[in-house]
Amino acid sequence: MDNPEKPLSRKRIVVTRAPDQSRELIRVLESLGAEVLLLPTVSFAPPEDWQKLDDQLRQLDLFDAILFLSRNAVRYICDRCAQLGIKCEMLQSHSRLIGAVGPATAELLAAKGLHVDYVTKSGTGEALARELSQRLAGKRVLLPRSDRGDDRVPGALRRAGANVTEVIAYRTTVPDSLDPGVLARIRRADVDAILFASPSAFHNLASSIAASDLAALCSRIQFTAIGPTTARALRDAGVRVEIEADDASASGLAESLARYYQRRSPAARRS
Repeated sequence: MDNPEKPLSRKRIVVTRAPDQSRELIRVLESLGAEVLLLPTVSFAPPEDWQKLDDQLRQLDLFDAILFLSRNAVRYICDRCAQLGIKCEMLQSHSRLIGAVGPATAELLAAKGLHVDYVTKSGTGEALARELSQRLAGKRVLLPRSDRGDDRVPGALRRAGANVTEVIAYRTTVPDSLDPGVLARIRRADVDAILFASPSAFHNLASSIAASDLAALCSRIQFTAIGPTTARALRDAGVRVEIEADDASASGLAESLARYYQRRSPAARRS
């Protein structure tokens, strides 16, 4: 008896995440039958100036809450704590709330020895601010983030009455080069889907393939965005978002893609 075809068999999926953030996603996609093409369109670097972050890490007692919007924020904050001789566990106290966007960020915090008090029900910073608005009113909140972060999250927190201190924990940068072979396959629509985890991931690809050209490929390639912020960036550039995934975990993303293609399968259309 033949083995049933896997949900992503014969699908070529372009993953634009950085390599160290893609291992589990690649494993899950391949387990579902996909051919994965890795095209990192973002990379990360430390802040150009550590001073403001260091000042806040040395006076953690001032804060009632620390909110982590990404795994990168966790990694860079904990690495910097180690460089300063501060134990990562010191980020936590009995009275300080630790909040995280999504299960992947929460899992990394737990691996660093931190108890996460709240994880968003949907995977965006705006959701975290909205869901914690009552608990953070009048509270002092430390918000470590990327230099590319916009004002939506701190704005939502301040509207809720929080006293927010933003610090740059890391920079989002453009890789030195993008794989010309994968770029060529995208240009000729020799891939099935491209997955974007951030607006920067899309904008950096658009520096090599014009956004107008990417928009023209929409009928042949399924553009996949993680979360509403990324989806909004693609739509603002005229690109149709075929798949919008709220769950940024590897399994959640893979399941979103699998469900999409299963719905489009001949068997599903006949049922």
